[in-house]
Amino acid sequence: MTILSLVLPTLLAAHGLRKKSLSPSGAATAFVVGLVMISGPSKVWGASLIAFYLIGSRATKYGKNKKKTLEAGYEDYGNRSGWQVLSNSFSAVAACTWWNLLFDPLGLHALVLGSVVPSTGPAYSNGGWCALSRDVSDGKSRALLFAALGHFACCLGDTLASELGILSSSPPRLITTGKVVPPGAFMSICLILENATCRSEFVAVSRDLCFWGAIGGLGGSALDSLLGATIQMTRYDESKKLIVEDHAEGSPQLKLVNGLNVLTNNQVNVVSSVVSALAISLLA
Repeated sequence: MTILSLVLPTLLAAHGLRKKSLSPSGAATAFVVGLVMISGPSKVWGASLIAFYLIGSRATKYGKNKKKTLEAGYEDYGNRSGWQVLSNSFSAVAACTWWNLLFDPLGLHALVLGSVVPSTGPAYSNGGWCALSRDVSDGKSRALLFAALGHFACCLGDTLASELGILSSSPPRLITTGKVVPPGAFMSICLILENATCRSEFVAVSRDLCFWGAIGGLGGSALDSLLGATIQMTRYDESKKLIVEDHAEGSPQLKLVNGLNVLTNNQVNVVSSVVSALAISLLA
């Protein structure tokens, strides 16, 4: 582990706290997540996390003023909690941890969990071998990296759809029935392309990453929208003209827009991102 592995997560957490995009618990969780993903020989994990955080934070800030007029409790929602940070990073953190346990026997992950998952692959150092090769450790490295691609494509697609889709002048529609619903309901679909390169097989690797990143973004966002429309309860406060989600206290003024009270928004994010990560990992 290097000094940079401590400095970057600290700066990101402090930035989120100062900009009020993260609550204190969100900043603490972001630091831990950042430390886990940046502390390793491959820079892909940390770079993907930082890009996701910066793009997502910018999108949240861009639509913040309008969203405050459409969603109840958005001031608290905008300051993302530790649970929100974890729900948007869980499967990527799991894939990153597993990858480092397999291919970085002297790293932080092995120090903490090496007795549980021993290193079985060749040690990775400064790009000595292509992490996306199908020939390395029976394709485990490739599968774990594509799992992270599926995760970030899904989460970033959902973030951009919910934060920027709300700015559309056209009324949103339910993904299940096409019914027009009040602005603020998370029923949009967004396509996100993620790309990376490998020094060998540049064209083939880039093509695969673009294609599967697109599939992960579209499929993951569609799944998130479907779950949100069916098993996440969304209500509308007719007196305040605001969308109310999850487990807010009921009142006579609240009208059910869609969904059963089964999963919260955070739980929907976890399920959709995990499914997307697993699907892309297996298919790619």
